[in-house]
Amino acid sequence: MAGLLDDDQPVYVISVAAELSGLHPQTLRQYERIGLVSPDRTGGRNRRYSMSDILQLREVQRLAAEGLNLTGIQRVMALERENAALRKRLADIEDAKNSTALVVWQPRRRRR
Repeated sequence: MAGLLDDDQPVYVISVAAELSGLHPQTLRQYERIGLVSPDRTGGRNRRYSMSDILQLREVQRLAAEGLNLTGIQRVMALERENAALRKRLADIEDAKNSTALVVWQPRRRRR
């Protein structure tokens, strides 16, 4: 539907993002400093979080509740990003392999 925001659209100020993620605003600032989340910035340098950022913050909170420290959480999230990128590459290769595009092959003429 036209007019709906996508999950990557940065719209939430830090107080709303904190409420939606269940974390304190200072925790969001700390997570940004160590690279667990990267909100966009407005011209006035105010943070704007997307729904993807908020879902990522919830995942950080879940991993922390399972006992991982911040370094472990960073590693898990890096591996998940790498896994997603590899899955996309594999899907692209499968799509290309299953393509119905017409390929024209013409043999080279042999020189005598």
